[in-house]
Parts: sequence; structure tokens; C-alpha cells
Amino acid sequence: MDHAITPDVANHVLFHFGQGGYQAGSFTTHLLAAFATADEQHFFRLSQAFPEYGAAVAAIQYDPKGVSNLTAIARGEVAA
Repeated sequence: MDHAITPDVANHVLFHFGQGGYQAGSFTTHLLAAFATADEQHFFRLSQAFPEYGAAVAAIQYDPKGVSNLTAIARGEVAA
């Protein structure tokens, strides 16, 4: 996926996975829980509706450099 991950999205995802950041509102917290527990088909469907969160969750779950990349985005050091 090639979707821009904003600093807010990066911070929400980092927080959800216990890697820093800051907590999102209740809807986004539930959305991140859905992403984190979704099977492949449902992850894809969620990503169609919320592509930036899909990209960030995929990064933190599957990319060995995901945490460091999201941390840099969260700090405004790089654009996704």
C-alpha cells in the first residue's frame, strides 16, 4: 500500500501497539483493535475505507523497521 501516513495516524498506531505515540479517540481505538485482529480479507476491506491506518498497521505488524519509520513520521522527521 502506498498511502500517506500522517503524524496523528502514526502516533495512534504506535500507542495502540505499546510503542509510544498518543491515544486516539474511542472510534479510532476500536478501529485499530479491528485492524489488529482482522483476518486478511477483513484487513483489506478495512484498508479500503481507512487506507492510512491500514498502511500504518501493516507497517508496524510486518515491516522490521515499522516502529522506527512510524516514530520518525510521528515526530515529523519524514513524510510517509
